[in-house]
Amino acid sequence: MQLTQKHNEYWHKNLVMTGILLLAWFIVTFVEAWFARELNTITFFGFPLGFYMSAQGSLAIYVIIIGIYAMYMRKLDLEYGVDEGDLE
Repeated sequence: MQLTQKHNEYWHKNLVMTGILLLAWFIVTFVEAWFARELNTITFFGFPLGFYMSAQGSLAIYVIIIGIYAMYMRKLDLEYGVDEGDLE
């Protein structure tokens, strides 16, 4: 099956956003853990920043990443006419 130009644009935008959000996930997950000792010199809400990010901060950022992806894909689906509509 040959994809149209519209399909290619849709998937390109989807892959770019996915790549950006995966980069953010990688930084929050692995880079933060790599520099945890250095981050622990900074306090955030009375806790060392490395500890806080590992305990709560990363989880909050993961939820934000999911929300950003959902909002972006909703907008992209509406723009390209592949929205499923209200599923009530």
